[in-house]
Amino acid sequence: MNDPHAALLAKAAAAMNEPLPEVPAEAIASMVARHVARAESYLALVRRHGSPLYVLDRQALRDRARRFSDAFAAAMGRPTRVYYAMKSNNCPDVAAVMVACGLGLDVSSGRELQVALDLPAESIIFSGPGKTDAELALAVGHAGRVTILIDSFSELARLEALASARGATVRAGVRLTVDPRGFWRKFGIPLADLGRFFDEADRCGHVDLRGLQFHTSWNLRPSAQTDFLGQLGRTLRALPARQVSALEFVDIGGGYWPESGEWLQTAATPAGTLRHMLSADALPDPRRWWKAGTPIEDFAAALAAAAAEHLPLEGATICLEPGRWLCNDGMHLLMRVVDRKAPDLVITDAGTNAVGWERFETDFFPVVNLTRPALAEQACDVHGCLCTPHDIWGYAYWGESIAPGDVLLVPSQGAYTYSLRQDFIKPIPPVVPLDAAE
Repeated sequence: MNDPHAALLAKAAAAMNEPLPEVPAEAIASMVARHVARAESYLALVRRHGSPLYVLDRQALRDRARRFSDAFAAAMGRPTRVYYAMKSNNCPDVAAVMVACGLGLDVSSGRELQVALDLPAESIIFSGPGKTDAELALAVGHAGRVTILIDSFSELARLEALASARGATVRAGVRLTVDPRGFWRKFGIPLADLGRFFDEADRCGHVDLRGLQFHTSWNLRPSAQTDFLGQLGRTLRALPARQVSALEFVDIGGGYWPESGEWLQTAATPAGTLRHMLSADALPDPRRWWKAGTPIEDFAAALAAAAAEHLPLEGATICLEPGRWLCNDGMHLLMRVVDRKAPDLVITDAGTNAVGWERFETDFFPVVNLTRPALAEQACDVHGCLCTPHDIWGYAYWGESIAPGDVLLVPSQGAYTYSLRQDFIKPIPPVVPLDAAE
């Protein structure tokens, strides 16, 4: 008789031996050195505003917006339009920088839509499942600036009714699910239903269907996007030419990962997860693991080649929705050491409620002592001030030594941190611009 657990045990054994490179030491040292070079600017902000603080680096945001836009404009050989995905960092100041750089905004709620309208952004795409009638009505009321990415057949029907009642015509696209199984099936409609959706939209006199959208996430490389473009191309070629020719844009979505890749604590690896499950009291493994990313220029080249090969829409605009890639390095966290409880244990005045989740049990970012800087790493548990043991910033710091009053920096906290912040136990830090100190 076959052992019912044999297959699972075999997978566990394979996971324990999964090869994963360590984060290159020179990459960490380079990041630390860049921020140590600006130590006086960071320290000036703390002297002026106190701590903890979110530090907004507007020039970093401008540089990323320019590089992303230039890469796709150069590679595509057709019109492109970049929309900043506000959910990745919903600070209005971040969105304002993107709008000033000529980007549109991608919003996923009525709250985000109102911020985008107030900025004011000239071009907005409204995506996401479960849009309420109130949210759709807000978009219909600004139809000249908002393209609605419809998520379902019932949303199409509700949008038609709302637009008809206002005597408006709204520009729209339809979201396509990239996987009709599991959690991702909540987004959009299956490719197999696209022809039927076109037929339904043809009967809607107030919804002008002009595009398609899909989104794959956590893209360390472009393979998931290029694979889906192949599926999409096969589907479009099987549909009536009159419906396909009416399409003016294809939105490839976002999910682009910064080329530095993922820097992981051992707990985030399959082997680390299994060890924790089998021995919850095991001490953290100090090594950091690396999943390499892809330069955005290589993303652009791969997606341009796939679009040229698969999309029968030569004049269509290619839309892109980067979030993490744009804002990751545009915000940092500053905090002070308030207590040194042991040579290898300090408490800071910032809690991880500032990032909204127990991020640093799994993700690695260097903790930099700006008061006593050095390109040397010292083992030390750097905890926050929340009344929970999961409130930790890291298991080491970069500096000569550490003491109460020292100012610490956790860099590159711009993506999926500020948007997830929560008013739990301690106040949420204020945002200050770095250029105010320079």
